[in-house]
Amino acid sequence: MRRMLLLWKARPVLTSAFLLACAVTLFFTGRFAVYTVYWASHREIPVQGWMTVGYVARSWGLDGREIDARAGLPLPEVKGRPQPLSEIAAERGVPVSEVIATVEAAVAELRAERDAAHDGKDDRGGESP
Repeated sequence: MRRMLLLWKARPVLTSAFLLACAVTLFFTGRFAVYTVYWASHREIPVQGWMTVGYVARSWGLDGREIDARAGLPLPEVKGRPQPLSEIAAERGVPVSEVIATVEAAVAELRAERDAAHDGKDDRGGESP
């Protein structure tokens, strides 16, 4: 601790910059750790009404815009924010289960396409014999 005080007195600007860099590094490291742990445990969870299409897409490792297009759902730009599936169902006047079924069908199609495309390739990205 005494050494840190000596550094502070000798080079206050440099010491402040170093401490700020350490704080920023800790912040982003913590953010990365929380993000990684959260999404590692939330992979391929069943679609529910509170979810947005973006959440579903991230959970299943798919493109949210593709899900929107295949399920016939509005893009986030329509309302200026992502909408939960329950809100989309309420606006359409249909049960949430109907919208969920449509999203699940789109997810199944996209996964089948992704799996079919991946089956024909080897690990280096080339065609397998």
